Amino acid sequence: MRLDPYQQLLNRKRKWTPVQTTAGLCKAGAEETVHRALALRHMELPVGDFIRDGLDTDVPALSRELLESNVTDEENHDLALGYIANAYGTDEKAESEAFRLREAWTSHPDHTILKAMVAERAIFFVLLPFFRANGDAGMRTVSADISRDEQIHVAANSLVCRELGLSASPSLDKLRKATINWVMQPLGINTTDKYLDRKFWLDSSDRLMYEGKAPELSFTKSARMPAFFEHSNVNLPQYA
Repeated sequence: MRLDPYQQLLNRKRKWTPVQTTAGLCKAGAEETVHRALALRHMELPVGDFIRDGLDTDVPALSRELLESNVTDEENHDLALGYIANAYGTDEKAESEAFRLREAWTSHPDHTILKAMVAERAIFFVLLPFFRANGDAGMRTVSADISRDEQIHVAANSLVCRELGLSASPSLDKLRKATINWVMQPLGINTTDKYLDRKFWLDSSDRLMYEGKAPELSFTKSARMPAFFEHSNVNLPQYA
């Protein structure tokens, strides 16, 4: 018997356990943006809350087990990114600004599942490749693990939004633009390294929002498994 799409997504999941990493070197020129991207880890639990709140509405019955599992994933992501922030350090100004952005997302009136889908597809799917391109060893490994989860989350939330006939309001899209613009603002324009170019990341967010894909981020497909000889054992996640 053919499984429904929600069950297919649930079956793709792989359990992993975050570990405390050690700080390494990020790419020169990316440091301030890394701090801002890390500050948006405060969005992980609210996204989980968006899904949990959505479960109190008329979401498709077949989606419930998967959505509940996705809430647990967000708690795992918050823990993993918290370990990264503990190791690398945080910027007080970036942290306070991220809390203001979190409040704007939380108070926005669009459907909670829709807000989760937009945040994951057009914000997190940009930040994770940014960490892969510019972060230290711990950031690269954690972003790869979170990305695997987020692919399933975005697919699930997109299916639910389609079934419920939901689409993002102009004001939610404006909030999405404001959020990603704030994160990438410290980067330059027309830089020789495209991964340090603000426009590269902003365009990626736009394409993910409007087209659902960003081919320019395909470099993340060449998944680098963490090698024992270039990582301390404490930087290696524990897989089930």
